Amino acid sequence: MRYELMLPHQIRKAIAENWPVVLPLGVLEYHGEHMAVGMDTLAVIKTLELFEKERDVVILPPFYYGAASYAVAPPEGSGSVQVGGKALAPFGEELFYSLLRIGFRNIHAIIHHQTENFAAGMPTDLAFKTAGRQAIFRFLEKERGEGWWGSEAMADYYAEHAEGSNFFNWVQVHPLMSAAMKYPFDHAGIGETSLMMALCPEAVDAAHFGDNKNWYTATAKDASVELGKKGVAMILDHLRTILGR
Repeated sequence: MRYELMLPHQIRKAIAENWPVVLPLGVLEYHGEHMAVGMDTLAVIKTLELFEKERDVVILPPFYYGAASYAVAPPEGSGSVQVGGKALAPFGEELFYSLLRIGFRNIHAIIHHQTENFAAGMPTDLAFKTAGRQAIFRFLEKERGEGWWGSEAMADYYAEHAEGSNFFNWVQVHPLMSAAMKYPFDHAGIGETSLMMALCPEAVDAAHFGDNKNWYTATAKDASVELGKKGVAMILDHLRTILGR
């Protein structure tokens, strides 16, 4: 369900049944002359809408204003919007803390932008990862007081942690595409263009393939709906893994 459309009794039901609560996290960034600047975020939104048809999930209003950077193109006339990680982390902490206060314990942010090296991290996902940890510590300290971890009530912490019961999993950040996926990972090339053709065709205009002059868009002309659908199927499998627990 879209969070902004939920009534209080539906929110209480989602809390009681521990539905995953998902933030589509992304950027507005130049993706060649043929594709919309919201591609990274749209890919998350559109696949979550498909996932929602399979199981109960709360989809938060998307956050488009991540750290796009100007590494791909300067902003003038290209459309890239850059908000640095130092500004993102405080926002993320307040958002996650508020969601914890509401009662959610199964919170996820999913991002596609710059996730080819997700283990090392990039500004947007690192900011929200840090924000999640800070929000959890802040919430636990509010609920349990200082010294909560050192109390006798936490004597089974390591055993419970080994069994998978871990409150630090209350807020998690994931890449939209796992490293194990056999799908072209690129920027505005055949992989991303195919995904948009399958998920959000209005975000691609094939008439502008010829206007691209950048190396990273060279394969975009070879994109297809068929390839995009294969990528969507892989992403849905990945979502079932990370959100279906």
